Amino acid sequence: MSESLEKIEPILLMGPGPSCVPPEVYKALALPTIGHLDPVFITIMDEVKSHLRTLFITENTLTLPISGTGSAGMETCFVNLVEPGDRVLILINGVFGQRMQDVATRLGARVDALEYPWGEPVDPEDVFRKLKENDYKIVAVVHAETSTGVKNPVGAIGEIIREHGALYLVDTVTSLGGIEVEVDGWHIDAVYSGTQKCLSCPPGLSPVSFSQRAIETIESRQTKVPNWYLDLSMLLNYWQGETRTYHHTAPINMIYALHQSLTLILETGPSSVYDRHLQQHQSLVDGLEGLGLEMLVSKPFRLPMLNAVKLPEGIDEADVRKKLRMEHKIEIGAGLGPLAGKIWRIGLMGHTARAENVSRFITALDSILKQG
Repeated sequence: MSESLEKIEPILLMGPGPSCVPPEVYKALALPTIGHLDPVFITIMDEVKSHLRTLFITENTLTLPISGTGSAGMETCFVNLVEPGDRVLILINGVFGQRMQDVATRLGARVDALEYPWGEPVDPEDVFRKLKENDYKIVAVVHAETSTGVKNPVGAIGEIIREHGALYLVDTVTSLGGIEVEVDGWHIDAVYSGTQKCLSCPPGLSPVSFSQRAIETIESRQTKVPNWYLDLSMLLNYWQGETRTYHHTAPINMIYALHQSLTLILETGPSSVYDRHLQQHQSLVDGLEGLGLEMLVSKPFRLPMLNAVKLPEGIDEADVRKKLRMEHKIEIGAGLGPLAGKIWRIGLMGHTARAENVSRFITALDSILKQG
């Protein structure tokens, strides 16, 4: 093994992603690579699609993992649905809502935004009023805003959008596998996620799912999808049917890993997995409050898997993170944008969300804070 790789050591990943990876998923990654059109691999592809439909709670036929991280999933949703001049409404209360706005703008959409202070949720009543003012082709929101730890009321927003008739596009990068995501029940038309958060799989794939309405929108486009690699009309020829047509070489071993990570969640039972995230979140909050620290987000809108905690006065936040990493082998995240230098972001995602990890982190943080 190379000298650089020999230096890698286990780190407790308690930042905003990636999360810790279970041994079974590492074993899947190490299986022999086979051809991307091998019949055994095609069976694995079909099982991954089925598992994703179960976890997304959807009947959508067009459900598959995109080759690329969560940002590739975001691009996939927007490039397939948006044409120049389309009116798009983005609901923004953090970095990833802003990223949606940027992507839609680059595609020539006429983008409006409803913006909220970072740390506060989207208000469905504002969405209702905005939809009465204008007709939008797409309304987009982040379910679990990783930059702030806020859970947006995606289901309530979906009911409002359903009456309006716009397509509903949702980011579930941080939520899928950690809290319930109901694609069909929430009337979502396009959704994307990522493997490196609550799915506890290394980064590299982005599960997506599209409703029949979304498929019809893609089929009725007046212009070509402006991204060859992410054009779903081409990807489907590789991911569907008895005869598969080559599009690109899939990341074969990553799909093994995703298959195994989804299997672990489904065998355990999604509701049990969600309960574990919530229990460990509460243990973490109790421990932080015991150290005199305060959470950024009000309790009803907190994510269990991404916890934003306010910095105490006089603390060098970067120095604390450095000591956690170098002395205790624990990684946490810093604040972004207007929250930079004001919060830590502590992840309890997937395999990381375990009692022993919460206890280890609280003990380490207490030790560092007592050092002054």
